[in-house]
Amino acid sequence: MKLAGSYVALVSPFRDGKINEEKIRELVKFHIENGTDGIVACGTTGESPTLSDDEKNRIIEIVIEEGKGKITIIAGTGTNNTEKTIKATKYAKEMGADVALVITPYYNKPTQEGLYRHFEEVIKSVDIPVMIYNVPGRTSVNILPETVTKLAKFDNIAAIKEASGNLNQVSEIINRCGDSIQVFSGDDSLFTPILSVGGVGVVSVIANFVPRDLKALYNAFIGNSLSQVQKLHHKLLPLCTAMFFETNPIPVKTAMNLIGMEVGDLRLPLVPMSDANKQRLIDVLKNYGLMS
Repeated sequence: MKLAGSYVALVSPFRDGKINEEKIRELVKFHIENGTDGIVACGTTGESPTLSDDEKNRIIEIVIEEGKGKITIIAGTGTNNTEKTIKATKYAKEMGADVALVITPYYNKPTQEGLYRHFEEVIKSVDIPVMIYNVPGRTSVNILPETVTKLAKFDNIAAIKEASGNLNQVSEIINRCGDSIQVFSGDDSLFTPILSVGGVGVVSVIANFVPRDLKALYNAFIGNSLSQVQKLHHKLLPLCTAMFFETNPIPVKTAMNLIGMEVGDLRLPLVPMSDANKQRLIDVLKNYGLMS
């Protein structure tokens, strides 16, 4: 399965402490209308660590109900437990997800051989395309290019979401794997650089509220309009930076609420944005034209 374009790392909206099913449906429709190529449900931006298994399944189910056949649907199924990951991935497949996002196991810090065998077990157990998610800043483990190269030999390893922040590593994966695995930027600010070295897309945080601009950047790139790519990259950069004023997804949910998208609160241990950083965020949103 060939994947490419602007994908959104969807936030999980809450109301009165529970998932807001109506808002999830509204967000899926919003992304379909605004040209987003794919939705990643129940990833880190979706506060997956604080979602119960039933809540994860329900969110994925709703996204599939609203988006199946209209937008690529990627279900976050990865954990630091191989058997649990297989179970979640099987269920996502049964529900009708197009792809499974499987994070490198966090906290238990497997070796490269352990990482290889983890992904090998998942892809041998479930017939669904898999997007590897590498985010060492969150997991404390980095899947190296040579391990990705070994995994890319399996047909259903479709892509990798690369959020190491290391452009040399991204370049090496592309150089080693060619078209056998599609490389997505896991960092909004590196979307343009990763496209320039052979990446095919982004799994974006800011696409939650400026999806048209992310898709426009991608379209400009594939249309060979370098000046437009550069213009959009520099326009979007302050938003990208603002999303890390505090831990993701604190800033993105705050921004969405500030501009009227009403996605609700965060779940502990994440807490509301500090007043000082919230004001910084407001200034960025105003400068972008998202707030008056």
